[in-house]
Order: sequence, then structure tokens, then C-alpha cells
Amino acid sequence: MTEKIKKTEAFLRERLKESPYFQEHPEAGAYRLEHTFRVARIGMSIARAEGMDPEALAMACLLHDVSYCRWSAASTQEDWLNHGRESARIARPFLENLGLPPDVIGEICYGVAIHVDDKADFPGEATAFARTVGDADNIDRFDVYRLYETLESMSFSKLSLGEKQAHVAKTLERLEKFLEMPLATPAATALWRERIGVYRDFYRRLAEQLSASLGFEKAMPEAAPPEVDGRLLGPSGHF
Repeated sequence: MTEKIKKTEAFLRERLKESPYFQEHPEAGAYRLEHTFRVARIGMSIARAEGMDPEALAMACLLHDVSYCRWSAASTQEDWLNHGRESARIARPFLENLGLPPDVIGEICYGVAIHVDDKADFPGEATAFARTVGDADNIDRFDVYRLYETLESMSFSKLSLGEKQAHVAKTLERLEKFLEMPLATPAATALWRERIGVYRDFYRRLAEQLSASLGFEKAMPEAAPPEVDGRLLGPSGHF
């Protein structure tokens, strides 16, 4: 780990400690840090494969959710959509104090700003580097922990069999669309398709098991899929 990455991690930890919400919900703060570290490692992996600067991309990924330091129980969907731009505003003076070149600061901040919905509130270019921040974030959103988190959040085990089947069918439809989502680099695309493949395999096997759970006398009546927070089961800006 480089000195700049160490300083960025320390800055992130200190800022997230400021959150009253995380002080009241330490498990949420722990998850935000754990997610961020995974995203940074994914970003570094993509950077190495694509000839980008791994240090700069790791720093961008570490800062992509720093604005959660201002998160509260009253935060809205609009706040969530804006958290990339807010993170960029928080990150910029920190990066300037590190003495990074202006062009590097600009690219890091632009990548952080656009990672949610592809929009920034300052001029910049959506380079492969900048887009990789969002790609790394989305790749982490589709791994085994998020599978568990999604099912737990909707109390999947307490749903009726019909509701379970409806959710699984709807999820498989969404995954087919997500599979073809364009990413910035071949390395990110390969990781993305591998993760979506894991999800499809899981839900396909779950669908088979649920079908085998039906009785022999009559078919289960159709049920509407339960509501699921799109932030749990969808890429940023695509749910």
C-alpha cells in the first residue's frame, strides 16, 4: 500500500466517523467501509489489467462514497442520487492537500461524481479511468454478500412460495438485461459478466428448487413479486 492510499483510507475513516447515522448504526458504517475497500481492490485490479494508475484509481474508489459522512435517517432518494457529486466536493480539497497534479485530481473527482448516475456538476471527461470508479462499484454490488443482503432485506424466507417464485423470475429477467450493460474496459466487462453469471446460476437453481417444492395436485397460483430496494438489486443508475 502506498503512502497516498494510506492517507486516503485514514481520511475516509475519519470522515465516516462524523456520521451521526453510523454512530447510531455501527453495522451500517462497517458495511460502508467494507464495501469501499472491496471496490478499491476491484478498481486496482482493473487498473493493472488496463494499464491505468492503480494508486490513483484506488484513491478514487476509496473516496467514491465519502459523502455518507453526511448521511442521516432523513436522507432521501435524491440524496442518494447526488452522493457521488457530494463525495467529489468533499474529496477535492483533500486531494489538493496531497499535492496531486490538477489533471489527476480532476479525473479522480469526475469519476467519483459520475459513479451513481453518469452526471457531474462540473466540466470533465468520462474517460475509461473515470468510468471505472462506477464499474468497480457495480461489480461489488453483484457478489455473494449482496445476494445474502438482498434476500435478508426482503425477508425472503417469510414469503409465500408463490411470492418467492415471482421474485426469482423477475430477478432472472433483470439479470439478462444487466449482463449486456456496457462497461468501460474489457477487464471490467469480464469481471462483471462473471459476477452476473454467479447470480444467474444461483437464481436458476433457486427457481428449480422452488418448482420442486410444489405439491402434485395443483399448480401454485401466480403472485406478484415483492418490492425490492433497487439499490440492492441493480447497478447504480440502472435500476
